[in-house]
Amino acid sequence: MLKIGKLAALVDVSIDTLRYYEREGLIEPVDRSESGYRVYDKESARRIHFIKQAQHCGFTLAEIRELLVLRGREKACCGDVRSRAIEKKLQIEHKIRVMRAMSKALDQLIVECADEAQPVKECTIIAALERATVLMPAPGHES
Repeated sequence: MLKIGKLAALVDVSIDTLRYYEREGLIEPVDRSESGYRVYDKESARRIHFIKQAQHCGFTLAEIRELLVLRGREKACCGDVRSRAIEKKLQIEHKIRVMRAMSKALDQLIVECADEAQPVKECTIIAALERATVLMPAPGHES
């Protein structure tokens, strides 16, 4: 059995993170010591590794909670998890398209601002930002 500090060190997260995960219903101590310390088992460490890996793949804590529920559900199947992974990938690809559009817009502003010594009140970037309406691509539409 592990107290919260040892568990935090083992999985390389802060104690505050573990408390937050507990408040969010992602982990729970298996017991409390006589002095009131949270006590966790090795399964808690595996669960936290799962949470961290899912976060690295872009899943939110709410989505991770859903995955953990699926993981514990007998009638769930791999397709249930796969569909969530596909949905997450599509969300990430949309964000990439949006970021590329933002990058292109900045490239254009930078090109138009050739005179770095010009006073700020005559700055073409400032002027363009004040008058521009930026349209981001809708989900599923390439730019």
